[in-house]
Amino acid sequence: MTPDEIKKLARLARLKITDEEIEKYTDINAILQLVKEIMQEKDTSTVEPLCHPLELEQRLRPDIVTESNQRDYLQERASLANYSLYLVPQVIPPNTKNK
Repeated sequence: MTPDEIKKLARLARLKITDEEIEKYTDINAILQLVKEIMQEKDTSTVEPLCHPLELEQRLRPDIVTESNQRDYLQERASLANYSLYLVPQVIPPNTKNK
């Protein structure tokens, strides 16, 4: 990977890295080359893709309504509500940097 590719990848991952750190990360080419060699040596055609390395099952709860609808009650008590929406002041400023 080139330093420009590492900068782009860091930006996409929202990581702040310095120019000195970028030089360290160029060593990743050796790691990627090693992975490439291993993948070419081994037959992986019979290996099924994984979404998680551990064989775990998601415990699901029954889809049963356990509370009554209190929307009207809560909307009456909200300081600003309109069309079943709660209106709140803007907390995060608009992102003008990436436009």
